[in-house]
Amino acid sequence: MRKPDLPKPDASPVEKKIIDMTVLETWSAEDQARAIRERVLSPTELVDMHLERIEHASDTFGAFLLVDHEGARLAAQALEQQLVSWKGDELPPLFGVPISIKDTWPAARLRFTAGSAAFADRIASTDAMVVKALRDAGCIVLGKTNAAEFGCSSFTENTFGISRSPFDRSRGAGGSSGGAAAAVAAGFGAIALGSDGGGSIRIPAASCGVVGLKPSRGRITTAPGPDSAGLATAGPLARTVADVARLLDVMTGSAPGDSYSLSSPAKGYFRSFVDREPRQLAVGIVLPSEQTDPACIDTCNRLGALLESLGHRVEIAEAASADEYMEEFKIVWSVLAASVPVADEDEARLLALTQWLRQLGRSHNATDLMAAQSRLLSFGRAIAGRYHRYDIVLSPTLTRLPPKVGDVRDDGDPQATFHRMTALHPLTPLANITGQPSMNLPLCWSEPSVTAPAGLPIGMMLTAKHEREDLLISLGAQLERASPWSDRYKAIKLGPSSR
Repeated sequence: MRKPDLPKPDASPVEKKIIDMTVLETWSAEDQARAIRERVLSPTELVDMHLERIEHASDTFGAFLLVDHEGARLAAQALEQQLVSWKGDELPPLFGVPISIKDTWPAARLRFTAGSAAFADRIASTDAMVVKALRDAGCIVLGKTNAAEFGCSSFTENTFGISRSPFDRSRGAGGSSGGAAAAVAAGFGAIALGSDGGGSIRIPAASCGVVGLKPSRGRITTAPGPDSAGLATAGPLARTVADVARLLDVMTGSAPGDSYSLSSPAKGYFRSFVDREPRQLAVGIVLPSEQTDPACIDTCNRLGALLESLGHRVEIAEAASADEYMEEFKIVWSVLAASVPVADEDEARLLALTQWLRQLGRSHNATDLMAAQSRLLSFGRAIAGRYHRYDIVLSPTLTRLPPKVGDVRDDGDPQATFHRMTALHPLTPLANITGQPSMNLPLCWSEPSVTAPAGLPIGMMLTAKHEREDLLISLGAQLERASPWSDRYKAIKLGPSSR
């Protein structure tokens, strides 16, 4: 990857202005960390650039629920003091790099709404362990990004606002990590923390044209929160595979008492695979059995041809359908929604879809839940076995271009809303059920239009065997380098700031 040319620390005002105009639109998190290490930018300067950009345009995309101006600046100042007296061999890998946190994760002293009006005034008393890990890696928390209520939907349209795709504001950013994906795409931060229980990282990553990785089950602790179903996990969003790999390295870890946990690899393990060409891989293309937009199928086939040209073995694999898992998944998903403790007087403040899911969840007893989880486990083993011959499974992340705001949500018929959601992304829950790692890659774009001058992203999903994030990262980076269609640093250009 070509590194940006960094001006000298004593750069002229004009040179500094050039930095200001480009750092948020083209620099990766690794570029930003390098600029701080080489004393080109201070953490405070970098944070102020981000905060100004957010203030200038955040409302346009509905990315942030809360921007912590004071906390971010104080954190930057503290890092600057450390930088002056630093005596270690090397700085933490993301020292001084701003990051946003999806509001389904607690971050100490900040609002923690989980996307719901029922928790509009809740303040987190402590960090989630994954948030602490990011701070320990040197990240500066800019604030909390908007999320679907309780992470229940694949759109982010709640009481606090609508998260929109920066490539066409009439279209949603996806969900449930919609604000996180919109923030990265809009240049409000090169990296973001999200979560994925049925596609909630990959769906918005596809809608907003960024990289989003759902790690293997047990790779990242959910502490202090539970995950009794084993579906959901934290995960990174970024504009490059390298940044996603770097984030995964620092987020990886378990906590005592976790239901699922994997041993942590050596420091920098996943990042090391960005620069390694993968061996010849067996790739199976799986197309959704539901009606799929021809543009998504064409893109998938073009990517398959590119993989063949890179020396990989590619073939059409057996199809998969949401019908195979949906009844069991719906039982578990609804019980998870119903398990969120909400005061009786606040139930009416919940969105229609959430209320419907909670009512459905309460209609099931413990026996229903255990039976559904057992059947999901059997299905997960079957689907992993179905594709075991392949190193990588390739499929469209969505069955059509990112939908317009309101196209999926219907408050008058939440059951129809649920069915429209699953039709939009029938294959994303498979990796949550099996526990396998899965990543959205933003390699291809639709034809430009009046509303989307850069075109709309067409996300492609790569899924590997359990614990094989290394293959996703190695292959994803190879495709970034080789793709003739993509611009790895696509971002919304808002123009120069007023600084």
